[in-house]
Amino acid sequence: MLRSLHIAAKDLRTEFRTKQMLNSMVIFSVQVIVIFSISFGDLLGQKDIVDRLAPGVLWIAFIFAGTLGLSRSFASEIENGCLEGLKLCPVDRGAIYTGKTISNSLIMFAVEILTVPVLIVLFNYNIQNVAGLALIIILGTLGFITVGTLLSALTVNTRTREIMLPILLLPLVIPVIIPAIMATGKIMVEGDISDISSELRLLIVYDLIFFAVGHLIFEYTIQD
Repeated sequence: MLRSLHIAAKDLRTEFRTKQMLNSMVIFSVQVIVIFSISFGDLLGQKDIVDRLAPGVLWIAFIFAGTLGLSRSFASEIENGCLEGLKLCPVDRGAIYTGKTISNSLIMFAVEILTVPVLIVLFNYNIQNVAGLALIIILGTLGFITVGTLLSALTVNTRTREIMLPILLLPLVIPVIIPAIMATGKIMVEGDISDISSELRLLIVYDLIFFAVGHLIFEYTIQD
């Protein structure tokens, strides 16, 4: 675990030194919300309609911004010649996957922290249960990142990785997106975490299964 944290810290230092991907992801997610707020401008005064629209808009922004970031997760290692160095390190290949998952998740959380207030302002929305929403976002993001990190490594050596990654990723994260949107809608309206227990269980099971699978097969995805 300590070695995974070192890899994650290396990635975070590199990213926060330039903020290249973080800025791009934040701008992209904010643009998505702005476009939807303009498109549904006449309807945003009706609370029942906003309650239906806001969860989907929020997760659309998260998923597409996250896909943009994941596409660069291993591409930067290839461009800088660092991937071979990571593979030569005397550590389990699974530690590389865990470290990358941690760093990608933290960057994604930073994007989400900056995106949610934009949704609140533009949609004139009042979140009933902030802690419950944070729990849903954390679990949904972890499921998305665990799969995305594995597929990012799988597609990094393909010429069309920017196209292949979303094609492979989006169908696999549907089991995350559906309960995450449903739980977000319930927690925003009712504010009671007991009403989303089934969705939370689905997200937790998905996260654990795909993290375990990713950790086990990661070494085969980065073989020459």
